[in-house]
Amino acid sequence: MSSLVAEVLTGRDRGMHVRGPDTAPVLVFRSGPDGTGLVVLGPRTRASYFDPGERPRCVAVRLRPGPARAALGVAMHELVDQVVLLRDLWGAPADTLLERLAARDDAEVASGLAGALEERARAGSATEATRATLVNTAASLLTGPHQGRVPEVARELGVSERHLRNLFHDRAGLSPKQYARIHRVRSVLAGASREPWAELAARTGFYDQSHLSADFRSVMGVPPGAFRAGRLPAPIPCGWSLLQVGDAA
Repeated sequence: MSSLVAEVLTGRDRGMHVRGPDTAPVLVFRSGPDGTGLVVLGPRTRASYFDPGERPRCVAVRLRPGPARAALGVAMHELVDQVVLLRDLWGAPADTLLERLAARDDAEVASGLAGALEERARAGSATEATRATLVNTAASLLTGPHQGRVPEVARELGVSERHLRNLFHDRAGLSPKQYARIHRVRSVLAGASREPWAELAARTGFYDQSHLSADFRSVMGVPPGAFRAGRLPAPIPCGWSLLQVGDAA
């Protein structure tokens, strides 16, 4: 799988679909009764709750922060909390890619998406590649076991804090602090069904349980206890449906 792809997700949505906050942009091949298309989900600062309706088929690839700008062709801050058609970013090549993948199975679709993104990322300049590596390294330091603070990470990488923040704004769409915060909440979501909250807070890098609760509620829209109990906000229409309506207008 491509070195710029962080994760591949496949499957059909069932029941309430929770789209958690995410530091990564996601390229989705989506096929259902309402159409087939390639959609880009920008980095997401808050959770969304959807009723997927007809249970579409989805194959999604999450991108690493560094090369995402070159792969998608746009600064990430322009995509934060947005859903856009890939053709709006790539033009005709997006339609060609969709035609090539439309009849393929999930594994072939994932490979095709990753290959197309990799090709675009490789076409970038050496300077682009250097900046991508710097952002990926900084992201690892901010979210790794020791969860370095922004001044410490900047010093370790030999850049100014301002330069690091500017790079993150362009390549990740988020500030380094916001990037680390969302990562922590995603780590909580992975253990939200089983671990005691205090232990989960300590393991995922929060100061204490109250710190976890405040950040969790801010980005998930409900307190941790309500989320665990399944008391979720009312669902909203899927972003794909909204795009389809916009195209038809």
